[in-house]
Amino acid sequence: MRFESIMASRFIRSNPYKNTISAPIIKISILSIVLGLVMMLITISSGVGLQKTIQNKISSFFGHISISNFQNNSSQSSLQPILIDQDFYRNQNNKDITHIQAVAYKSGLIVTKTTFEGVIFKGIGSDYNYDIFNPYLIEGEIPLYNDEVSNEVIISQFLSERLSIKLYDKFKATFFKDNSFSIPNERVFKVVGIYNSGLIEFDQLYFLGDIKHIQRMNKWSENQVGNFEVFINEFDKIDYVSDNLYINTPSKLDVQPISQKFLDIFNWIALFDMNILVIIIIMTLVGGINMITALLVTILEKTQIIGVLKVLGASNRSIRYIFISNGIYLISVGLFIGNIVGLGLIFFQKITGFLKLDSQTYYVSEVPLDVNIFSIIILNLGVLFFCLIMLIIPSFIITRISPTESLKIK
Repeated sequence: MRFESIMASRFIRSNPYKNTISAPIIKISILSIVLGLVMMLITISSGVGLQKTIQNKISSFFGHISISNFQNNSSQSSLQPILIDQDFYRNQNNKDITHIQAVAYKSGLIVTKTTFEGVIFKGIGSDYNYDIFNPYLIEGEIPLYNDEVSNEVIISQFLSERLSIKLYDKFKATFFKDNSFSIPNERVFKVVGIYNSGLIEFDQLYFLGDIKHIQRMNKWSENQVGNFEVFINEFDKIDYVSDNLYINTPSKLDVQPISQKFLDIFNWIALFDMNILVIIIIMTLVGGINMITALLVTILEKTQIIGVLKVLGASNRSIRYIFISNGIYLISVGLFIGNIVGLGLIFFQKITGFLKLDSQTYYVSEVPLDVNIFSIIILNLGVLFFCLIMLIIPSFIITRISPTESLKIK
C-alpha cells in the first residue's frame, strides 16, 4: 500500500471529529452534502414525475398525435370529415405506434332545468382504447359501442357536480348546425360513467359518447370520422413519429403532436428542466464550498503534522493526496446518508402521498415522483466529481506551508 493511502486511512480512522476545532465545521459540511443531495433527489424525481404524469394524462385524452383535416383550422369541433380508409389506419405495423383510434368532436350545450353549460362532445367508436382511459373512471363503467346507436355517455365529475347530473341520470344536449338559422340538433343522453382526469381545463368541457351521433348530425357516412388519435410507446419519439406520419399522409391532412396542440402546457412543464438544473447547481456549489471550508480548517489544524511529513521527505503532491482523500471520504459519507434519507422520503411519498398539490394549478392532487436508478447514479457521481474538483484548488495551500515555520515551538 502506498504511503499516501496509509496516512489517508489513518486520518479517517483517527476520528478527527472529536475535541478539535474542525469537528463542528466537518459535521456542518457533511450535513450540507446530505441536505443538498436530498433536495436534488426530491427535485429531480418530482419534476420528472410531474412532467410524465401530465404528459400521460393529456395523451390518454387526445393521443400523442392528432391527424385531422387541414380545413378544421384548429377548431375544437370536427368540421370536415376524413375517410376512415387510410393506409396508416389499416396497416398499424409501425413499431413506434401502439394504437390508432378514430374519433370526432362537436361543440354544444348541456341544458338542465336550472342551468346550462357549454361542452364538447367527443365521439368514440369500437376501436377506442379503453385501457388508457380506465384509470380516470371513478364511477360506473365505460360503454361499449357496436352497430346500434347508443345514448350512453361518460361525463366528468366536474360537469356532474356543476350540473347536478348523477350516475344513470338523463340529460338533454343541444348541438348547433353550421347554418345559424337552422333548428339545432337535440339529443338525450344517459350517464353510465363519471371520470376525473385532474385536468380541469378538459374536465369542464368534454364528455364521451357514441361517434355515430356526430356522424348523423353532420350528415357524414359511416366511413367518415373527424380525427385520428395516434398513441406511441415512447413520448421522447413524438416528434420523430409525427414527422414520419406527416410525410406518409395525404397533403390535405394535418398531423399535430400534442406538444404543439397544447403548447402552453408543454412550455410550462418544460420550465421544470431549468428549475431542476438551477437547484442542482446551487446545491452542488453550497456543498462544495462547505467542503472547501472544512478542508482549509483541517489543513490549518494539521499544520505541524504537514511540517513533520515534509521533513520526513513527503512531497506536496503526496500530502495533498492525503487531505483530498479525507475530503472524498467525508463527501462519500454525506452522499451515503443523503441517498438513504432522500430515497426514504421519496418512497414514503409514493406510498402515502402526504405532499399535496392544487390540482387546478398543477393538474395533480399530490406530488408525483419518478425514480430512475441511472439518474441517481449519475447525480451521485456528478456531485462527487465537482466537489472533488473544488477541493483540489484549496489543497495547494499545502505548498505554502514551510516545515521550519510549522515546527516552531510557540
